[in-house]
Amino acid sequence: MKIKEKLIPIKKMMVRPNRKVKMKDFDTAYKGKILNKQESEKMLEASRKYLADVQDKLYAHNRYSVLIIFQAMDAAGKDGAVKHIMSGFNPLGVKVYSFKAPNALELDHDYLWRHELALPARGEIAIHNRSHYENVLATKVHPQWILNENIPGIESVEKVNDKFWEQRYKQIRRFEKNLADNGMVIMKFFLNVSKKEQKKRFLERIEDPGKNWKFSLSDLKERVYWDDYQKAYEVLMSETSTDHAPWFVIPADDKWYARLAIASIITKHFDKLELSYPVVSQAQKQELQKAKVQLLGEDDQKKKPKKKK
Repeated sequence: MKIKEKLIPIKKMMVRPNRKVKMKDFDTAYKGKILNKQESEKMLEASRKYLADVQDKLYAHNRYSVLIIFQAMDAAGKDGAVKHIMSGFNPLGVKVYSFKAPNALELDHDYLWRHELALPARGEIAIHNRSHYENVLATKVHPQWILNENIPGIESVEKVNDKFWEQRYKQIRRFEKNLADNGMVIMKFFLNVSKKEQKKRFLERIEDPGKNWKFSLSDLKERVYWDDYQKAYEVLMSETSTDHAPWFVIPADDKWYARLAIASIITKHFDKLELSYPVVSQAQKQELQKAKVQLLGEDDQKKKPKKKK
């Protein structure tokens, strides 16, 4: 289902290449008056059905793979977006990965290693809930964590300087360009939740016993670094939004709108691929007819009366 640009202004949400990002330029909530929650949910359901059909063609086409990345501050709605938008997909062709802090084995490899292992094969969709961007985000806010990677020449926090980050952004751009050149469609979403809305959702998690498990004191500790994270997001999106791997800043205070916006963007990217089922050759059609005759012949054999001895 295609959704009109005036309902979901995709161009306004996309970070254009070489654009210097300022978070204040992007909305955190739906400012329009056309849509409401009820209408949005109907449109989202139609989009789910459409995406499920397209996914089937993607799998059969077997030329492209799709990587969908979700980044956000805590409680922005990443898990809910994955659940509501992707529920119509066939689980056999979709893999969801939620990346936590790297373990000892992962730290013994380069920072992209564990993310490369989670990349989709041709015909598949991979969803990364947090991603390789944590390596220019959480570590940017807490540069001392870089020392755990044991990188040659980086023996102190002082060495984690502007030159270091420039090199890392360059590595990520090169990594994604290689993936795109080999048939991977990359979409990157930043769910832009306001600090006020995050506070509201944290309180809901504390007050609702059914949501207690979602809250962690570590989330509250990271909230102290809100401004630092916002600056880190501004820089990483400025440095890594490209034509082949664009960033989209999604207003996330209204979950219903965020989900519809994400589904609309994914739909638009799929449409560009012009996917179709493989064309069957004349020789294959003849083989199919032979198979049909053989299968129907089995029924004829069953109907024939057995000869008396």
